Amino acid sequence: MRAKATSSSLPGTWGFGLWNDPFGLSLGFGGNPFRLPALPNAVWFFYASPQNYLSFTGDKPAQGFLAQTFRSPIFHPLLIPAGLALPFSRKVTRNLLGKVIGEDSVALSVDVTQWHEYRLEWRAKRSAFWVDDVLVFESPVSPNASRPLGVVIWIDNQFAAFTPEGKISFGVLKNDEAWLDVENIVVSNK
Repeated sequence: MRAKATSSSLPGTWGFGLWNDPFGLSLGFGGNPFRLPALPNAVWFFYASPQNYLSFTGDKPAQGFLAQTFRSPIFHPLLIPAGLALPFSRKVTRNLLGKVIGEDSVALSVDVTQWHEYRLEWRAKRSAFWVDDVLVFESPVSPNASRPLGVVIWIDNQFAAFTPEGKISFGVLKNDEAWLDVENIVVSNK
C-alpha cells in the first residue's frame, strides 16, 4: 500500500498492518461471544507520539515511526504472578510481561509526510518490512499463527504508556487536524 501522514509528529498513534485487537472485550451481550482481552499479536508499521511507551523490553524503541512485531501466547503461567504483582509492583509486572510477550522493532527514518510504498510479510517464523521496495527490517519474531489477525489502518489521538519504571498512563491528546492518506491496498495470503 501507499501512505502518507499529515505530519511527522502527530499526537497519539497511527499505522497500518495486521493485529489481533488485544483490547477487545465482550461480556457476551448483544449476540457477541464472551471474550477477555488478549496479549498482543501484531505485525505493523506503527507511529507513537512521545507520550506513548509501547514496548515491554528495555532494548526496543517505544516511540516514533516503527516497524514492529509482537508474538504472544494465549496463556502463559507467568501471567498469574504478573497479575498478582500488579497492585504492588508495576515494575515487576512489566518485567514478567516482557518474558511472555515476544517483541521486535526498529525505528524507521522515513519522511511520513511524503508518499511511500509500504509492504509487510507475515510468515510463521519471520516478519519482514519494506519501504519503497527496500527491506528495512526483518525479524524472527512473528505473530502467533494460530490466532487470527485483522487488517488495521488507523489514526487516533490516544496515548498509552507502561514505562520501564512501572508508570502506567493513558488518555487523549489535543489534536486540531490530522489525517492519514492511503491508497493501493493489497492483501494477499501467498
